[in-house]
Amino acid sequence: MHDMGLDAYRFSISWSRVIPNGRGPVNPEGVQYYNNLITELKKYGIEPHVTLLHFDLPQSLEDEYSGLLSPKIVEDFTAYADVCFREFGDRVKYWITVNEPNIEPILGHDLGIFPPNHCSSSLAPSLGLNCSKGNSSVEPYIAGHNLLLSHASAVSLYRKKYQPNQGGYIGITLLGIWFEPATRLPDDIAAVNRALNFVIGW
Repeated sequence: MHDMGLDAYRFSISWSRVIPNGRGPVNPEGVQYYNNLITELKKYGIEPHVTLLHFDLPQSLEDEYSGLLSPKIVEDFTAYADVCFREFGDRVKYWITVNEPNIEPILGHDLGIFPPNHCSSSLAPSLGLNCSKGNSSVEPYIAGHNLLLSHASAVSLYRKKYQPNQGGYIGITLLGIWFEPATRLPDDIAAVNRALNFVIGW
């Protein structure tokens, strides 16, 4: 990356690598792994941009209380974020709490193609999906709600406890899909409108 002239690198911290059971004891080897990575990036003038949750919720929390479907996730995510801010915040100035909370609930709790593979669509068999559990009418909204609450809690913690001394920034990443017509011909404009209607219809 240095040889290419890159000055920033976005990566995701694996919650399970830092806190193997999702809550409780911190894994010092996991922390050391990310410390080594961050230190090496900084050594070469590459600014780390860190995502805390990127479609990889610890399985133990899914098993214990259905993960994103429980409000318990807010407290556990905030405790995990606290560890990351404390351990890495002296060198990390750019934080992303959650990757695409507008997509993860759809893929995991509506279409069932991402963990925890929940869905209830009558179209599932024709799409090759296994809808043995879940409720596509309700679960995506609950999961999305809890992801946003988790984001808000972690941001509040960072701003109160860490930002004054560390001087970093914190936000969220949303998936935004957009299309533009290749030409101003009516067929190209109509194709873009169909594509946008399809995506927005998700």
